[in-house]
Amino acid sequence: MLWSLVKILVFVGVIVAATFGVISLLETSGEVRISAANTEFTLTPLVALIGLAALMFAFWVTLKVISLLIAVFRFLNGDETAISRYFDRSRERKGFEALADGLMALASGESRTAMAKAAKAEKYLKRPELTNLITAQAAEQSGDTRKAQDVYKRLLTDERTRFVGVRGIMKQKLAEGDTDTALKLAEKAFALKPKHEETQDTLLQLQAGSEDWSGARKTLNAKLKHGSLPRDVHKRRDAVLALSEVKDLVDDDSTIEVREAAIEANRLSPELIPAAALAARSYVAQGKKRYATRVLKKAWATQPHPELAAAYAEIEPEETPQARIKRFTALTGGTASHPESKMLMAELNIAAEDFPAARRALGDLLETHETTRSLTIMAAIERGEGSSDAVVRGWLAKALTAPRGPQWVCENCQHVHGSWEPVCGNCQGFDTLSWKEAPKAEVVPSAGAEMLPLIVGAIEDQSSVNIDDVDVGTDDVIEASATTASEEKATEAK
Repeated sequence: MLWSLVKILVFVGVIVAATFGVISLLETSGEVRISAANTEFTLTPLVALIGLAALMFAFWVTLKVISLLIAVFRFLNGDETAISRYFDRSRERKGFEALADGLMALASGESRTAMAKAAKAEKYLKRPELTNLITAQAAEQSGDTRKAQDVYKRLLTDERTRFVGVRGIMKQKLAEGDTDTALKLAEKAFALKPKHEETQDTLLQLQAGSEDWSGARKTLNAKLKHGSLPRDVHKRRDAVLALSEVKDLVDDDSTIEVREAAIEANRLSPELIPAAALAARSYVAQGKKRYATRVLKKAWATQPHPELAAAYAEIEPEETPQARIKRFTALTGGTASHPESKMLMAELNIAAEDFPAARRALGDLLETHETTRSLTIMAAIERGEGSSDAVVRGWLAKALTAPRGPQWVCENCQHVHGSWEPVCGNCQGFDTLSWKEAPKAEVVPSAGAEMLPLIVGAIEDQSSVNIDDVDVGTDDVIEASATTASEEKATEAK
């Protein structure tokens, strides 16, 4: 309100001052004489002032006309002008409209429309770093991999789009199964953008698949450095890579450096079962049995496993069965209720020919966790106690179709492996194997399998045998049961 009043007062003051100036000029006596070309002009002060204003206006108009003439000349000469900028803006508008339509068509799955719109956008915009991306993805979407590869190669020529081009060709090589070329491209992409998480994961998987453990450890460290991997996950995966590197060396050499590397792998991840077993064997080779015992006890407390028991037995290979039972009691004391501990102690008592103790060690495992191994152990107990062949064959027949128990199973594809590997042989997943129960397969029982209990005999004091999955004879039952993993572990314990 106050500011409006000030502006009004200023406006009135200017009007008053102008009026006062005009009146003063009208009342002023005197003349202004201008002589030019033998001509003399006599003007009053007011007319002279008006003439000066008109002369200044004419000079301004002249300057504008000269500027217009210069602009026309520059336009004819091809320089940028307001007219050319108008047409450029029109072309840019049409180009971005085509680019937006191309993106919408690509998202809708209309690959041919997307490529046509991208070509139109390139015509107006002259921005290949934008339009080539749509063209490449649309070509891939339509199955034209050759055209997509050509576009990706054009992207390699521009530093701004080089990473996109390398990544696109890398994905094509992966789809074709050319992992060697894909690995080189992944290394190039990683060098261009070391913080790109997808590139890190792809490079790590390819390095692990090609058994480049040293390179994979460097990539893993880069993931930790750039914050794309939690520290605890990095620690375990670094241990997996270190263990894999050591296992390759152990096959050819067993120097002190290799043994220390095995111990280092266990230090990085004490709960990693293969690392614990390998480290324990390295300690035994160095005569450090107490260190080996400590490593295996720590791993056993986390996850009881037959490989740990086998390594524990190697600490004292010449001991008697009774001494072995006593020493293994210290290993299984904290996990006495675990199925692995029960079966291990039962096998040790079988080796000592103490079959009643073996039955007690097995406990209620046949009711709570019936597996091929536990049923095979029960068959061995029955044989040791003098039961009839029909009873023994009955237990073996039941073991044939029972669950296998914990195995190395891939978390991604559920593929079962006979031994631990850093990379799944089925889906190529890195560090995906876990020691757990395999998924149960649904199999239609055959008529021959239903007759198996009648062929081999029934189990005394047990419910009838449930045969679901196979069609075999008596000899096949005995042979298959004799070659189970549980029998192999029992042989190692003996």
